[in-house]
Amino acid sequence: MNTNLLQTPIDYLKGVGPSRAELFRKELGIHTYQDLINFFPNRYLDKTKYYKINQLQQSSADVQVLGKIVAFRTIEQKRGKRLVADFVDETGKMELVWFRGQKWIRENLKLNTPYVIFGKTNWFNGLFSMAHPEMELLEEHEKSLRTAMQPVYPSSEKLTNKGITNRVINKLMQQLFIETKGKFYDTLPQNIHEDLKLISRAEALFNVHFPKSQELLARAQFRLKFEELFYIQLQLLVKNMLHKKRIKGYVFDTIGENFETFYSEHLPFQLTGAQKKVIKEIRSDLGSGAQMNRLLQGDVGSGKTIVALMSMLIALDNGFQACLMAPTEILSVQHYTGLVELCKELNTSIELLTGSTKASKRREIHEKLENGELDILIGTHALLEDKVKFKNLGLAIIDEQHRFGVEQRSKLWKKNDLPSHILVMTATPIPRTLAMSLYGDLDVSVIDELPPGRRPIKTVHRFDSNRLKVFRFIRDEIEKGRQIYIVYPLIQESEKMDYKDLMDGYESISREFPMPKYQISIVHGQMKPADKNYEMDRFINGDTQIMVATTVIEVGVNVPNASVMIIESSERFGLSQLHQLRGRVGRGAEQSYCILMSGHKLSEDSKTRLQTMVSTNDGFELAEVDLKLRGPGDLMGTQQSGVLNLKIADIVKDNQILKSARDYAKRLLTDDPNLELPEHKMVKYTYQQVAKHKNIWNYIS
Repeated sequence: MNTNLLQTPIDYLKGVGPSRAELFRKELGIHTYQDLINFFPNRYLDKTKYYKINQLQQSSADVQVLGKIVAFRTIEQKRGKRLVADFVDETGKMELVWFRGQKWIRENLKLNTPYVIFGKTNWFNGLFSMAHPEMELLEEHEKSLRTAMQPVYPSSEKLTNKGITNRVINKLMQQLFIETKGKFYDTLPQNIHEDLKLISRAEALFNVHFPKSQELLARAQFRLKFEELFYIQLQLLVKNMLHKKRIKGYVFDTIGENFETFYSEHLPFQLTGAQKKVIKEIRSDLGSGAQMNRLLQGDVGSGKTIVALMSMLIALDNGFQACLMAPTEILSVQHYTGLVELCKELNTSIELLTGSTKASKRREIHEKLENGELDILIGTHALLEDKVKFKNLGLAIIDEQHRFGVEQRSKLWKKNDLPSHILVMTATPIPRTLAMSLYGDLDVSVIDELPPGRRPIKTVHRFDSNRLKVFRFIRDEIEKGRQIYIVYPLIQESEKMDYKDLMDGYESISREFPMPKYQISIVHGQMKPADKNYEMDRFINGDTQIMVATTVIEVGVNVPNASVMIIESSERFGLSQLHQLRGRVGRGAEQSYCILMSGHKLSEDSKTRLQTMVSTNDGFELAEVDLKLRGPGDLMGTQQSGVLNLKIADIVKDNQILKSARDYAKRLLTDDPNLELPEHKMVKYTYQQVAKHKNIWNYIS
């Protein structure tokens, strides 16, 4: 296939013209013939044939089936009821489900009478079901006209208003196949084709737009999903490989006095098996001669800071400096005080650099950094400024990676002749499937056990109507000398939402817990940093028993004496936020509690979130549920989601295909790291196009 033809601007396709082309560009991001070919339908209407129940496929198509209803039953569920009918033909049984209009359906649908049903099938527990199917008596159906299997394309209100209907897109797609003669070269190696029995690329593209049958559609979708994920994984694996080969790192071959003294004399507690394993992985990276590029995942409170410090001490033992960058001032101050405390017996100099560091102090830090008097620098984005120059930075640690883009990561390690080693830490557990796609270029370490003596936090869900009991519980905890967090999602009441906002809450808590017996701190995003710090310090020093706050405390306040976290309107928070907030307690030896407050009206998703929080403390389990509820783009925020601009695959639903694609990509690179074998010529060409265009579908054709 002539690739140049595919780069033709969409304006030149017969039937498009300048004004339609403008709409395609703006609304759908379609600029060229190539973009249009890779604009895939999101569902299909299949009225070509009547399926037997035992022929149904697990694909995203609507189908029609001929059969009879033999029984109805009503099933109670958490909210309301659902009506279920057993629908049979001579090959098997499926279920029809209705969540509304049940009375009418019961009265009007006939038992044991032939019907044609039409709709999308779901596969669950070994049975197909169809919710709210279109139903037509067979005798009526035989009188009406029917068309073939129709693709349905994503659309927008603007397109529909301008007359660009599904039929128009379908016509243009036909025109495109006529102009390109439907010839597209294959981009996957022969052995993968044979192993997975893939259809050719040209056949897959044709059948995804004009499916001849359900079976061919399922095979076309599999082929295109595999290809998309294969090239993303190939990109990430090559990046990792090149990184190790090309980017030489300092060799830290000495484990010297700082590390040894700290390990044998000043460790505040026994390291867990997981911490030891991770330190071993880091030591081997630091001694390998390639630049370390490692992601350290560890749940809230799993002891990442100790691992970070011990890695920094290895750098110091080899005559290098180290730095640690955190996303917020609060967190960097906390890292600073924590590390100063841990290193008080060692002869190391540690400084803190943030936006509010005074100019004179700044100059002193810059000077000490450049002449090598300063060993460890901790700070916020301020570390990235050009003025910040190290004498010899050997290790850079970045905390809460998802708050920083990839460019910022590289800006930090380029502050030296040879790049420094990089350790990225996060307490936001990332599900395996997502980590494979987002951080496939990093090596991943996981700390998956909590330090000894930590008790799991007890989490409960309470409705607003139980508030008085909750207040009683708070009083009891304060009597025992403990401190309490109460977190709100909003600062000012928004008209649409009648949530108890922070000020309202603060007032009612002040009434329940009056001065002078009780002292309350309040912290929110609109306060001046100095006032915020003053209030935080009062709480940290134990001068106040209750901290009323918005989510500013989500990351990084460490008060071992605080044992209760109350989250108001908890249904409004995402799972990872709830988990981060819960991690603010449970830092001392006492039993800690997290109480999720909510109204009685909860959506299904909110219920799932709150139930999951109550049932598990495992961040990775929560992340998997979160991924299913929210999808990958939302989970990572925009900085990272560019990688996941997927056209046809779905990282959550297609995670088996993702794993298989990664395995094949790994195998291929093991056999032919530079893609030089003649049978990999197309792979190499396609890969170079990918690397050039960033978005994988800009080039595959």
